[in-house]
Amino acid sequence: MTYTLLSIGHGFSGRATQAALGPDWQILGTSRTKGAAAVHFPDGLAEALAQATHLVSWVPPKAEGDPVLPLIADLPAPNLQWIGYASASSLYGDTGGAWIDESAPDAPSTDRGFRRAQAEADWIAYAAARSLPLARFRIAGIYGPGRSAFDALREGRAKRVIKEGQVFNRIHVEDLGRITAAAAARKLDGSLILADHEPAPLADVTAYAAQLLGVTAPPEVAFDDAGLSPVARSFYAENKRLRSFRLGPELGVTLQHPDYRRGLQAILAAQ
Repeated sequence: MTYTLLSIGHGFSGRATQAALGPDWQILGTSRTKGAAAVHFPDGLAEALAQATHLVSWVPPKAEGDPVLPLIADLPAPNLQWIGYASASSLYGDTGGAWIDESAPDAPSTDRGFRRAQAEADWIAYAAARSLPLARFRIAGIYGPGRSAFDALREGRAKRVIKEGQVFNRIHVEDLGRITAAAAARKLDGSLILADHEPAPLADVTAYAAQLLGVTAPPEVAFDDAGLSPVARSFYAENKRLRSFRLGPELGVTLQHPDYRRGLQAILAAQ
């Protein structure tokens, strides 16, 4: 049997998912460029949605809400069996550095988190009205080839910001793609955390990347003196350690890049 995945906002994460899916899958990825070998967004959505057996939206919400749902709300989807929505771990808010899994309550505390919460609620309503399973991906910081601490160092953007006790999870894009592919194949329902196994300060990641490149790491700078933008500062407003209790038991997925060290090593080895 052949399945058709409509990947809306088909970019870095969508391509990784496409690479992880098997030969039984056809991918319809959206593009805003007319004439591209893809589904034109939004004009081609109706035809693509009519074909799709699976759908993933990678598009983040705006202040006024999710930008995808109004475009597809009234479109027929006669073959659709499963939906995935790429959300974010900001839904969990700040836990003071405590470990949490999918059983933790949603407690957004930033504008980004509140937008995600509303978008998830809207996708839940869309899926429920069609009696379809909806996987809500609570994704940590995504990195991979072309989007890693190496690039920040090479481009002179890297900072080693120090905020006592602050840690972040991240997820290598290859693992993200494998998890999403497994969730689609098994028609997973409910929330799922996508994160590595070693939450760590961003400053440590930058220092390790510099070590691998054989360059001097940027000097440490205190959070209050770092001159971060409001958006960048908002990421430091939350401190939590993420882990998934569903990843292995329900999806049978083991991370290929379970910590930032092995993830960065793999990126450098492939360059």
